[in-house]
Amino acid sequence: MMGGEYNKMQKITSLLKKIYIPFLLITLIFCLSFSIRSGYCGELQNSKALDEKVRTFLENHKGTWHDWNIPYSDGKILYDLIIKNKFKKAIEIGTSTGFSAIWIAWALSKTVGKLITIEIDEERHKKALTNFREAGLSEYIDARLADAHELVEELKGPFDFVFSDADKDWYKNYFIKTKELILLRQERSDGYSNLRR
Repeated sequence: MMGGEYNKMQKITSLLKKIYIPFLLITLIFCLSFSIRSGYCGELQNSKALDEKVRTFLENHKGTWHDWNIPYSDGKILYDLIIKNKFKKAIEIGTSTGFSAIWIAWALSKTVGKLITIEIDEERHKKALTNFREAGLSEYIDARLADAHELVEELKGPFDFVFSDADKDWYKNYFIKTKELILLRQERSDGYSNLRR
């Protein structure tokens, strides 16, 4: 009887050894899959929450933008342009109170990018910072209070998107200063506003 039990134990041990490694691999794959899905779902939920926050912010402020901000339709064009071309590093010259920066940063949140925006006026800069926080986009924006005539020369590239909505008499100078910073690729974009003003 002892021999029979011993043989049974050996068979069971042998069987366990055969299924142990595949079982561990299946368990590991399952755990990794669940972890990745959970992370992806979390990111997706965060993205949807951010989208809703930005949409609500834009809708609540629709028609209230002034102080040299672009029209709503232009903001949508900037957003679409960045998404379509998967731009990641952007410069904005002339933040004003942040309307265009919100559209740009919202798009950059989808491409895992970041915006550097420059404003010379302290009151507009402060209002822009408040707007960025309220829209939930502060982490995608490096807002600088500075004179773009000087700061643009100090920036380190490359960038793949430049949007200028500052003093139009300086557009040519901004273009000359930023062209060396722009990532040379077919899809790059240089946007200049204020042309209607």
